[in-house]
Amino acid sequence: MRPIFNMPGSSAYPLILGMLSGYPVGAKTVCQIYKEGLCTKREAELMLAYTNNSGPLFIIGTVGISMFGSTTIGLILLCTHILASLSVGIIFGKKLGNKYKSINKDYVKISSKSVNFSNLGEVLSNSIISSVKTVLMIGGFVVIFSVIISILKNSGILSIVSHILSPLFGNSSFISGFLSGIIELTNGLNAICNIHVKSLSTNILICAFLLGFGGFSVMLQILSVVSKEKLSIKPYIIGKILQAILATAYTFVILQIPMFNFNL
Repeated sequence: MRPIFNMPGSSAYPLILGMLSGYPVGAKTVCQIYKEGLCTKREAELMLAYTNNSGPLFIIGTVGISMFGSTTIGLILLCTHILASLSVGIIFGKKLGNKYKSINKDYVKISSKSVNFSNLGEVLSNSIISSVKTVLMIGGFVVIFSVIISILKNSGILSIVSHILSPLFGNSSFISGFLSGIIELTNGLNAICNIHVKSLSTNILICAFLLGFGGFSVMLQILSVVSKEKLSIKPYIIGKILQAILATAYTFVILQIPMFNFNL
């Protein structure tokens, strides 16, 4: 972690969990190692930018198989998503590391509480309670932002904005789906996947961007987690915008390979 990302070895824990488990597990794990003194505040803020990602189950299962009906598309989106995330980590570590790095590097490592038969029940119950709270929080944010999207659709605001921007982007359906995805990821991805055009690569590229950005719903999920530790979310926002751009670029390059040509 230190040579590649300019981060302590403990940062590998949230990086791996964030890639495997999806939002907002990476943020929770970053806050955990920060509270234990395993990283500095600035290191934790930088880690937030690339340790929070969509999980393989969501990208391959939901987006690839359920929405696009293609495992290959899901695998492409997962590979470019992870590659873009790692690229952000390298860029932040090499280019912005000196700017964000804490002056005090002599922080004390606090050992985690050991688990034995006497406290096993307590540890398991605390883990279950924490997991249930996280699931409820995620579901609550998805519902709230889904309601917001429905209000925008039914009031005609989303259609008006899409119509205004259509001369710039050509297809108002893509604009509507893109704006929905910026607000809430799953709704936007579903709208983009259901747009039937001959150039399917357009749908895939927009989905790659939305997956990289995550949407305002995910952003507020992360904010609700890190605000307890008073960590700044600015590096996270910058990192997700950069990840969205890189994921789109990587996906575009892969789609140029003849065997991955999904245009009808």
